[in-house]
Amino acid sequence: MPELVVSITLFILALLIGIEVIGKVPATLHTPLMSGANSIHGIVIVGVVIVAAEANSPLSYVFIFLAAVLGTMNVVGGYVVTDRMLEMFKSDKKDKGGNK
Repeated sequence: MPELVVSITLFILALLIGIEVIGKVPATLHTPLMSGANSIHGIVIVGVVIVAAEANSPLSYVFIFLAAVLGTMNVVGGYVVTDRMLEMFKSDKKDKGGNK
């Protein structure tokens, strides 16, 4: 029981600190930070592979599948957001002469 109280306390403190830190990020930096954070979720996919090696029940297969799908969606989403963000900074070849 004391371990549960400590775990819940740490979770709530981490939640409050996370909200405070994210709340201070200016809007111009939000997209780059979130795309980077989503890309880091590749670690989830590595974890899925490790856990899949030990799976031995249908319920664990379901959870492994869900973790793999959600982790992959997050990684791909991070790269898509980063790609779209970088596209904003590319100049068009037609635009060099001053005419569109």
